Amino acid sequence: MNTHPPSSKLLLSAALTLGLLASAATHPAFAAGVALREFAADLHAPAALVPYDDNHFLILDQVGVAHVFTADGKRLPTPFIDVRSRLTKLNEGFDERGLLGLAFHPGFSENRRLFVYYSAPLQDSSLRDWDHTSRIAEFKVFEDKPFQVDPASERVLLEFHQPYFNHNSGSLLFGPDGHLFISSGDGGNANDKGRGHSPQGNGQDTSNFLGKVLRIDVNGAEPYGIPNDNPFARGGGRPEIYAYGLRNPWGFSFDRGGSGELLLADVGQNGFEEINIITRGGNYGWNIREGSHCFDPDNPNTPPADCPKVGADGKPLIDPILEYRNSKAFPRNPEAKGTCVVGGYVYRGKAFPHLEGKYVFADWSRNWVLPDGVLFVGSRPSRDDGKWSMEPLSLASHPDGKIGVYVWALGEDARGELYVLANTRNSVAAKTGKVFKLVPQ
Repeated sequence: MNTHPPSSKLLLSAALTLGLLASAATHPAFAAGVALREFAADLHAPAALVPYDDNHFLILDQVGVAHVFTADGKRLPTPFIDVRSRLTKLNEGFDERGLLGLAFHPGFSENRRLFVYYSAPLQDSSLRDWDHTSRIAEFKVFEDKPFQVDPASERVLLEFHQPYFNHNSGSLLFGPDGHLFISSGDGGNANDKGRGHSPQGNGQDTSNFLGKVLRIDVNGAEPYGIPNDNPFARGGGRPEIYAYGLRNPWGFSFDRGGSGELLLADVGQNGFEEINIITRGGNYGWNIREGSHCFDPDNPNTPPADCPKVGADGKPLIDPILEYRNSKAFPRNPEAKGTCVVGGYVYRGKAFPHLEGKYVFADWSRNWVLPDGVLFVGSRPSRDDGKWSMEPLSLASHPDGKIGVYVWALGEDARGELYVLANTRNSVAAKTGKVFKLVPQ
């Protein structure tokens, strides 16, 4: 037996160990694993989750209905909004049209205003063979029914026509500056070519709204105002444009902590999926580049050895902060992670301290014909090269890494906790949609 008194270093070490154990006991999530717990079901294609207040949020079903759920997963009996009668006819199988985005005005509790992005029937009959019209509209909730939209209150702010059914994007967000941000795809088809596509590609054409992030002032002139610092507010392009050179943004979000960065996932064409940090006036390269790689729209499977490093305006093309290979183009490459990137959120909740400040996102499915979605964690660079790293998000509930769903979107509640919106069919028609919450285990 050692009868000598312990050294001060040993006492300090013991105290630290006891402190850590006490912290872990007091805070169960300290060393907890991440699990998926079913939160909601009986949906078709859940497209977005939007906080209403601390105890309620909306789940948008792409078929045209948004439902109110309580924080413990109970659905209110009456839909919040139903735009099914205002939608273009959707496909029975896969579709990228429908009810795609909803954002509450920052002053919603006083003015009852909200904004919706949905796919309306084509509004210009002169556009032969075009598909539909993307519509951003304002609604108000009833004064005496705070969980129900007045359908007669619709006021159309902005419409732009879509030549194809795909690449609609459709996220809506209010930024920290109080302006409304809108994401739009390049018009569809493939390679940014075909009817309704500019010779240089819509992503690079600043005379239209396709392949862009738009930014408008809904508190200004009717139907909306243009923020004075928008890059083309004084000419050179559509004044609503905030950023361009995008293909099919599938989810964007502001980091509610840190510097409030706007992170956007852009689905690739053939080879690469990418995550971008969006900056005012930024050109993200499509269809000159796919991710950080040269792209030839006439030979999409054969990347050219060299391509322009600047756009037509002479400004440098901006590389993604993170990219990965597409499983369809690189089926046996270990760097191939999936088929369609799905945007997520920088984690700022309380349940998982080890995820604080990391970007949690997803891929639709590692195999297009099977429900094989996957979740990832992106980490900021340790060096100054600007590239983030990524790894699969380990799930204690699914240790084999197979969650058995197509991931349509991720969601964030008012407390910063995260949700996975999914279904088990590559379809908006089948009622197999579910929402899972990330919980400690």
